[in-house]
Amino acid sequence: MAPEVTSATQPSPARQRRFASVARQDARLTPERARSHNRALVLQELYRPGNLSRADLARAVGLTRVTISDLVADLIEEGLVVELGQRADSRPGKPATLLDINRSGFSIVALDLSYDSLFRGVVTDLDGVVLVRDQLSVPGVTGDAAVDAVAQLLARLADRAPAAILGVGVGSPGIVDQGGTVLSAPNLGWSDLPLQTILAERSGLPVTVANDANAAALAERTFGGVQDDSILVRVGRGVGSGLIVGGTLVQGAHSAAGELGHVVVGTDGGELCACGKVGCLETWLAIPRLQSRLEGVADDAARAVALAAAGERLGIALAPVVGALNLAEVVLSGPLDTLDGTLLAATADTIRARTMADSHGGPTVRMTTLGRDIVVLGAAVMVLTGQLGVS
Repeated sequence: MAPEVTSATQPSPARQRRFASVARQDARLTPERARSHNRALVLQELYRPGNLSRADLARAVGLTRVTISDLVADLIEEGLVVELGQRADSRPGKPATLLDINRSGFSIVALDLSYDSLFRGVVTDLDGVVLVRDQLSVPGVTGDAAVDAVAQLLARLADRAPAAILGVGVGSPGIVDQGGTVLSAPNLGWSDLPLQTILAERSGLPVTVANDANAAALAERTFGGVQDDSILVRVGRGVGSGLIVGGTLVQGAHSAAGELGHVVVGTDGGELCACGKVGCLETWLAIPRLQSRLEGVADDAARAVALAAAGERLGIALAPVVGALNLAEVVLSGPLDTLDGTLLAATADTIRARTMADSHGGPTVRMTTLGRDIVVLGAAVMVLTGQLGVS
């Protein structure tokens, strides 16, 4: 049964809060856009180390002290920057006043729609610290009912946010274009669905929607310390990946970069995939399929064989990507008890056997350290980037 949608999906006065805006990316260069760019430079500089003076900022971003003072004054007025007090300084003259991002002054709502029968969401502060958790059971829910369920979860979280909401980030399965339209998400029954627009209209908040694996890759880039040339493989109800090259997330010609799930791995047949092909990576690795296969094994040895076979197929799919792009790191995200150990080792062995391992022995292959929050943390990064220009 589809979850009931109440009036809570409509914006309430408590959620009509001010949020920072940024210039459109396609806008021509104007004084306003230049100022927005300079704001982003200041916020980015403060976001990482914090505790900088106006003079520190001027030196770091290459702007005049007058320009920095004007920008900081505006940011303080908007509540985005706070003064921390004076720096203890032995040098003569008036001690400098230290500044920082107002890290607890705004909240971010982040949603993960990638689980098989569950939508998960959190509220974080600007540092990605999770303050509130909520989830909605959605077994078998698809189409418009799934959209209503997302809106309901968003509304519940927004009403529990402890501070002004900067924005909403959503990690969705399937192919998602840069405007937040879900081009294809078969498991949710979505096709050409303008999810970003729908949620923004229902909530009255700025919303960013992206592919869940891409969101996970952004989380690894910001919070997990992944290298500049890497791939994050997200394993759940399906299989997808986020590809980072030169420190930048790769979207692809049709917003489908990293869609590995329906790559056929091998020429020896296999199970029929939902897409109609035989032997797609998802038939080997998607968690519902893999768990079903493991339930039919008799002992630990047979279980290890099944896991190794799945890891080998993943390695077969990844080896050409790793070799062509000379990737330094492969990160897996999904159920730790299934992916870590035998499957992970088989993936690493297959990649190294099928590529030209350099003097460093090929790419690092590891599990993510961000656990189940990887997609929601990536969704929070999307909001930080979209609304403040920081990551």
